[in-house]
Amino acid sequence: MLSLVLAESSLELVPKELQQHNSVISHSRKLGKNPSEILLDNSWHFGAMKGIKDEIKRGRPDLVHISLLEACTIPLYYEKKITIYVHTISDKVIFIGGDVHLPKSYHRFAGLIEKLFLEKVIEADGSNLLEIKDMTFDQLLEDISPKRIIGLSTQGIKSSCENVAKKLTSDSCLVIGGFPKGNFSDKIKKRFDYLESVDNTPLESHVVISRVLYEYEKTVFM
Repeated sequence: MLSLVLAESSLELVPKELQQHNSVISHSRKLGKNPSEILLDNSWHFGAMKGIKDEIKRGRPDLVHISLLEACTIPLYYEKKITIYVHTISDKVIFIGGDVHLPKSYHRFAGLIEKLFLEKVIEADGSNLLEIKDMTFDQLLEDISPKRIIGLSTQGIKSSCENVAKKLTSDSCLVIGGFPKGNFSDKIKKRFDYLESVDNTPLESHVVISRVLYEYEKTVFM
């Protein structure tokens, strides 16, 4: 089964060093939660995030939401021919179940992920819909054990969605950045068998997912 990994994703709870910032406290009060229980979000916590490590890659959980909606609402997912993982910038991995209907409302999605961070598992009818574990990217790859790992980045060799799809097989792993700006860290890039760029301009993750997986679906269903 094809694996899709959103790597170094911009999805995390507010880190301890930012929890006393006025913007975080104000936002958490509006939500009726503790500062430690809410997602780091640049829209609300811009002031708190100034100067933090990897600032440009953090605080955009909405991008992860859009990317997951794209990946989980296509024939490839409905026919159980793809497994989806979210590796976060803080080295946690979210395992997406095979029959998940994610909220289309961002507000509801954020609440669901905040609950997941706290409870570790979201269940329904005795099966895990979502599960989060402390896990590095290397550990995730060991768990998946793919035969081929393809990363997509503007730093990659010029290619196309069609050519990338042709390289994908049922035991491949496709890796796309789950962050708004910047590039994969060296520890991620070193694991790729191929690093390719599918457009002359930087595209958002959900656009790349939709285009590449559509081309791959042609090889699977047509």
